[in-house]
Amino acid sequence: MATPANARTGSAGGSQGRARGRVHMVLIGCNHRTAPVELRERVAFTQEQALHAAAELRRRGILEEAVVLSTCNRSELYGVADAAAAPITEHLEDFLTAYHGIARAEIDGRIYRWTGTDALRHLFRVAAGLDSMLLGEAEILGQLRSAYGQALEHGSTGPLLNRAFQGALEVGKRVRSETEVGARPMSVALAGVKLAERVFGKLKGRAALVVGAGAVAEQVVEHLRNRGIGELRVVNRSFERAAELASSMGGEAVAWEALESVLAAPDIIVTSVGSGPVLTREMLERAIAARGGRPIFVVDLGIPRNVAPDAAGLYNLYLYNIDDLGEIVEQNKRAREAEIPRAEAIIAEHVEKFEGWRAGMEAASIVDDLRGRFHEQRETFLRARLAEMQDASPAERDRLAAITQELIDCLLDEPSERLRSGRGLRSRLTAVEAVRDLFGLDSSTGAEPGSDSPAARQPKPEDRE
Repeated sequence: MATPANARTGSAGGSQGRARGRVHMVLIGCNHRTAPVELRERVAFTQEQALHAAAELRRRGILEEAVVLSTCNRSELYGVADAAAAPITEHLEDFLTAYHGIARAEIDGRIYRWTGTDALRHLFRVAAGLDSMLLGEAEILGQLRSAYGQALEHGSTGPLLNRAFQGALEVGKRVRSETEVGARPMSVALAGVKLAERVFGKLKGRAALVVGAGAVAEQVVEHLRNRGIGELRVVNRSFERAAELASSMGGEAVAWEALESVLAAPDIIVTSVGSGPVLTREMLERAIAARGGRPIFVVDLGIPRNVAPDAAGLYNLYLYNIDDLGEIVEQNKRAREAEIPRAEAIIAEHVEKFEGWRAGMEAASIVDDLRGRFHEQRETFLRARLAEMQDASPAERDRLAAITQELIDCLLDEPSERLRSGRGLRSRLTAVEAVRDLFGLDSSTGAEPGSDSPAARQPKPEDRE
């Protein structure tokens, strides 16, 4: 897939070639700070679900542009919506709960909501690794790039989100190259292995089983091998992928159907697959019995969780999930938090840059809207007046039409230039808002009569997939 940063900010599938006035960026989401793993796994999106949800949000008219970001520690819906419409975040929460079949009450107090500049700043902080469980972790930037790239490829982004996500990718790269936030980066995979070291001490000579063969599992295997793990096995639904990963690290691949038969051998089991529970309480109970009661250490890094929750009470099973990495997370944060102000300064710089671009786009939009409104009124005025001038010749009528058109152009030239090049970002945005309110320009782009919300509107043709 092509690098998303190569996309043009002025066009995207299904969206107009320029940003319309009075639209803003919105997002809702939950992460490791606001929701436990038990809730996060229930609102997680697979790659296919993320693309479908983004398309559906646009098809229903809730959002004009949409990107869904879902990782082990967060699920977030980003979008662009009409700033004059009813509270978009309410509709997004309704959509999120309905999509995953959960009660609205279950997310109360667990969801954060941001609009406008606050939404943009949050996106930039996510890209910088400042909002991650592991401060400065590198994986989130790749996950963000992938989510944006897929949304772009499927036509659910537009000028605002293209610009915002490209800015976020730039922020992420700058923070990691210009600060020490990403120095000696800590990943979820490394944190899980460090947790195992706290239980066993040195891992040299121990036996390990890794369930999964994706990016996180690959990192786990590498960290285990670097610590001199003894016997290493990899199990995955795709045996070819398991064999590829195992052979690269001197391990052994095991067929998915043989998973239970090898559970008794390892001292350490690390799981990271995206399909929910694969290890049941009964499977682990039989494995512990086959080990003569010797304990098994299990780190479940999957979202949704890969180990059945009721297995936690088994004797001699030391079960940890991604939310149990707290102390390691805090140590990682203390080692890097002195660099946070430098990262925040980079974020502030890019926020200002984006808002300057948005002000210019809105100024261009309002100039076009003003010109269109004036010409509509001119046409109505001319029709009424010329109907009263029955003795006017065709040449006179053409001359009058040309004069009135020239008058409108002259009247708009100077204010148009002032809007485009007004000094100061705040003054430009204020001027744009004031002109829109003064001339009622939002009335032609707002909800249709009788429509209470954007969800009630029919989707625009260009928003259909």
